[in-house]
Formats: sequence, structure tokens, C-alpha cells
Amino acid sequence: MPTGKVRFYDEEKGFGFITTDDGQDVFLHATALPQGMAAPKAGTRVEFGVADGKRGMQALSVRVLEAPVSLAKRARKPADDMAVIIEDLVKLLDGIGGDLRRGRYPSAAHSKKIAAVLRKVAEDLDA
Repeated sequence: MPTGKVRFYDEEKGFGFITTDDGQDVFLHATALPQGMAAPKAGTRVEFGVADGKRGMQALSVRVLEAPVSLAKRARKPADDMAVIIEDLVKLLDGIGGDLRRGRYPSAAHSKKIAAVLRKVAEDLDA
């Protein structure tokens, strides 16, 4: 069976392309993915069958060999450091919650800073 890497995959459209080890592009349709598999990320190493479709080579029965390790995951903070960050975030949100219970929203500048911190923590956790 041929192998290659997912070049890109558009989950909304339900298709993408695989670049084989010898450099050919193969069409990848959602129906070729294993049942229940999430959308493959670019760089995912796969094995697949091939059929000659209407517009060229098309992948069949895709099997994931190796998922790519994201750069964000490699650069992830150690869990101990994230625990401290989360604890500080909880204290920050507790303070905001108290103000909100008293009918006061944080200032616009303070709100933007809080939102930025929340986004950054979410990115670090989701990596």
C-alpha cells in the first residue's frame, strides 16, 4: 500500500490531498477516512489504497500511521508551570466575579488584558 503525508484537509468541504512518498498528489475524500476519525491535520503520515477517479488518483481506506507533533506541543510549558498559571488565573477571575456581583464591569483596558490572558492560556492547554 502506498504511504504519504496529508498536504491539507478542509473539514468543511470534506476533502483534501495527500502527497505520496514519491511526490504525487492523491485526492482524499472524507469517505476514505476511518469511521469516527477527526479531520486529519497537515503532516499526518498515512497509508492508503489508490483508485483511478474521475479527476486522477483518489485515496481509499486511509489508515493513520503517525500523527504530526505540533510545534506548539513541543514548546509547551511544563505541567508544574501551567498549574501555577491556572491558579493565578483562578484568583484573577474570582476578583472579577466579585466585582460583577456588585454590578461593576472591569474597565475596557482591563477587559482586553483579561481576554488576552484567557486566550493565551487556552492556546497553551489546547496545544
